[in-house]
Amino acid sequence: MFGNRIFRSEQEIIEGCRRGDRKAQRILYDSYSKKFYAICLRYIKDRDLAEDVLVEAFMKIFEKIDQFESKGSFEGWMKRVVVTRSLLTLRNNKNLLMEVNLESEGDYNQPSYESNHLEAEELMDLVTSLPTGYRTVFNLYAVEGYSHAEIAELLGITESTSKSQLNRSRNLLKQKIAEQELKERRING
Repeated sequence: MFGNRIFRSEQEIIEGCRRGDRKAQRILYDSYSKKFYAICLRYIKDRDLAEDVLVEAFMKIFEKIDQFESKGSFEGWMKRVVVTRSLLTLRNNKNLLMEVNLESEGDYNQPSYESNHLEAEELMDLVTSLPTGYRTVFNLYAVEGYSHAEIAELLGITESTSKSQLNRSRNLLKQKIAEQELKERRING
C-alpha cells in the first residue's frame, strides 16, 4: 500500500505527516482517499460537496495527527475524523438539513418479501435514497458500527430517537427492496 522507498510502513508515514512532510501526506491521501470518499458519499449525496468534505477531513487529519496515540487502528482513527466532518457538514449546511422524522410507526408498510438478490451497489443506492436523517443514523449504526449512545451524542439527539430512526430506516429499506423486487418480477415475467 505504501509503495515508496522513503516510507516503508504506516508508522513511518505517520511520523512523516507529524513532521509536515508533503510526500508522506500525499502517500497517506492517495492510500485512503477512495475509501474515505465512499464514506463521505454515504452521508452527503452531492459528489462535489462530498469531495470538499474529504479534503477538509484530510486537512483535519494532518492538523490533529499528533492526537493519534498509536492505540488501536490508525485507519479507524482517520475514519472517525471523516465521519465527524461529514456529520458536521450535514449539521451546518442548511440545504442538507437533517430531518429527524418523529411520525408514528405506522407510516411505512411492513412488506413481505422472499429472498432478494440485490448487489451491494444496488443496496447502497437504496440506502442513499433514504431521507437524510434515516440515512445518517443507518450508516452510523449499521455500516460504521457506532452505538446508539454515540450516535445520539454525535447528532445531538436522544438514544431513543436514534433507535427509532434506525427502525424506520430499516422498514423503509424493506419497503424499497420489496418494490424493486416487484418491479423486477414484472419486467422478467
